[in-house]
Formats: sequence, C-alpha cells, structure tokens
Amino acid sequence: MLIGLPKEIKNHEYRVGLTPASVRELTSRGHQVQVQTGAGAAIGLTDAQYLVAGATLAATAAEIFAGADMIVKVKEPQPHECAMLRPGQILYTYLHLAPDPDQTAALIKSGAVCIAYETITGPGGGLPLLAPMSEVAGRMAVQAGAAHLEKSKGGMGILLGGVPGVTAGHVVILGAGVVGTHALQMAVGMGARVTVLDKNVDRLRALDLVFGNRIHTVYSNAQSVEDAVLDADLLVGGVLIPGAAAPKLVTRGMIGRMKKGAVVVDVAIDQGGCFETSHATTHAEPTYMVDGVVHYCVANMPGAVARTSTFALNNATIGHAVALADKGWKQALKDNAHMKAGLNVCNGQVTYEAVAKDLGYAHVSADSLLG
Repeated sequence: MLIGLPKEIKNHEYRVGLTPASVRELTSRGHQVQVQTGAGAAIGLTDAQYLVAGATLAATAAEIFAGADMIVKVKEPQPHECAMLRPGQILYTYLHLAPDPDQTAALIKSGAVCIAYETITGPGGGLPLLAPMSEVAGRMAVQAGAAHLEKSKGGMGILLGGVPGVTAGHVVILGAGVVGTHALQMAVGMGARVTVLDKNVDRLRALDLVFGNRIHTVYSNAQSVEDAVLDADLLVGGVLIPGAAAPKLVTRGMIGRMKKGAVVVDVAIDQGGCFETSHATTHAEPTYMVDGVVHYCVANMPGAVARTSTFALNNATIGHAVALADKGWKQALKDNAHMKAGLNVCNGQVTYEAVAKDLGYAHVSADSLLG
C-alpha cells in the first residue's frame, strides 16, 4: 500500500501523523510511504530521518493526496484537503464530526473511507487512540489555566498554588475520566485546592483512594455542578460522550455569576464544548472574555507541545495503521471490532450512530459495507 503523510495545516499545528520510526514499521513490511517535505521539521523530525526510514518525499500535499491509498494525519482535514480525497481512499486521523456538519458533508461527498482515532475502542474499554491526547490536554489545561489566572492575561491575579499564609486557588474539574485525572494530578502537584465531579461513584472512590484528603470528590448533578462552578478560580471541562456532541453542563447564567477574572478551560471543545459560552479558539488567539471570565477553548491543545504529543499519539495509532496497510480496510475492520468502531463515514454514508443522530443523517451500519 502507498501511505501518504501530508503536513498539518491547522493554525499552530506542528504534530505529524507518522514519526520516522512509524514509517520504518510500514516500510519494513513492504509498504511505501510518501512524506510531504518538511512535515515534521517543526518538531525536529527531519526529511533526512524519513528518508533513512524508507520514505520518499513529495513537495506538495496535492501530490500526496493524489497518489496515496491511505492518508494518515493528526487533525481533521481542512476544506481543501477534503476536496482532494477520492472514493475508496482511506483517511485515518482525528475527525470529531458531531459538532462539524461542514466537514461531515465534505467527507460524505468525497466517498472516502474515514476512520476516526477518537471512536476506536479498546479491549478493556475506553478510547485508546484518544487517551494519549486526553492525557496531554488534561495536564495542559491546568498549566494553561494557571498562566491565564495572571492579571496580565486577563485573570484575577491568583497564584494557583498560593504561598504560606495565602489561600491556594480552587480548581474545579468536571469529569473524572482521562482528561480529569491528568488535570487533577497537575493541580494537586501545583498545590491547588481541587474539586472533581463525576457521576461514576466508583471512579470517584478510586481517585479518593489515591489522593485522599488532597482532593474533594463530588457526585455530579445540576446543584453540585452549579455550586462548584461558582466557587471556582479555574474550571476545567473534561466530559465526553464518545463520538457525540459534549453535553452543556455549564450554562451562560452560571458563567455570568462566576468570579470576575476566573478562567475556564474547555477540553471538550473538539466535540462542541461543555460550556454554553464556548467556541473554538486557536493557539494564536487562545482566549476570549464572557462576562469577565477568561475562556481558553483551543481546539488542538496538544499541538502546543507537539513533539511530546506526536510520539504519544504514534504509540497508540501505529498498530492500526499497520493492520490497515497489511490487510486493506475491509479485512482489517472485519478482524477487529474495536477498529471497526472507528469507521465514521464510508462510501458516502455515515456509519457512526452518534454522528448520524447529532447531524440528522441516516445511519448505515459498518457491517453492511464490509461485504
């Protein structure tokens, strides 16, 4: 199979879909890999390293898309990239379709086989290809939030960990999954007061066993969410419904009643966000204000630490990439029900039920297209 690796073009996106080591995994099995010149240069992955791994180079993304049987990316294809996809071509990347009707329509029109990292499941449950980026984003959420609590960045001027004799800042985390757990670790490490809310009591028990009285665990309901939000100096949203739009847990009214200069970080923004006031921002302009509250809603947060993120992502994605290349998409999905869960759009049909429901498309089962 000929696998194409284009350079990412989203604002301040420096990650790359395949490292040289991943390219070697593919070329050592007899596949060809074509890499766009400079695809990994921003994070120290040089064209020379890709050549040593067995890749060839192409000057433009158009050349990559025109020739490749499978495109491997990190972020969702931008409109002109969608236009370069063709029927039967495999697209293997993050998609986050539920809050993005324009991209969904473009992928349907392309006829491509679109496999989303974020809906591939794991044998033990969970979303193993989403997890590494959720780990990064959870940790970054507290790092970014702490920075934007500084007065010069719009915050109320709080040092998150406090100092002796001065109360530490209060971090409230909605969701005790991967994002929430890693945000929790960072916040505790910085010395903040931390409250985490979730509906899964077993998950709260597990966190309590690890962190004890260094955190407060609270069962999530409308009242407890509102109480916690209004007391927060830094609010982190990390809730997820796989493949579907994120639930709006924090209303505009709650935001209006928060402390002036508080910071909210919506890690769920790729799936539409879990705050009613959220809209996607970029690393170039990461924040905006609503009712005196700083909103940090960068849609590709891990792109800021692109080298770490690239290696973490490749650890999770390369196994499925090899299977797709070795077997072809139909056989690979037949053999692995977890990978089959990643099929979102195929041959002009929406094959992921939550996406179809949220965007008003007819749902066509993946099995019906596997022959």
